[in-house]
Amino acid sequence: MTADSTDHQDRRWTFLTNHARVLAAIARDPKARLTQVTTACQISERSAQRIVTDLEEAGHLRRQRGGRRTLYIVNRDGLFQHPAEGGLTIGALLEFIADQELQDSDADAAQ
Repeated sequence: MTADSTDHQDRRWTFLTNHARVLAAIARDPKARLTQVTTACQISERSAQRIVTDLEEAGHLRRQRGGRRTLYIVNRDGLFQHPAEGGLTIGALLEFIADQELQDSDADAAQ
């Protein structure tokens, strides 16, 4: 093996960004505390706060205070920002990532 092929095999990469992971975690449980999101996504709380702010500024997420808790509302009809994914909705991505879990959490949130 050459050094290049060894380096390539040691590098870790993933298809989903932390933004997608945070959005999916919130979609699964809109009442989740940020610490639960950070644990599920294996990122720091600071990163999660920044990502939630990014998602909110992009219109993909809205925060609503309920007493001492925050309820997150995902804009499933929002469109991807990159032209290569033109016309794809955030909801389609979330359904792909979480499939049945999202349907269950939507039913729970509606009650």
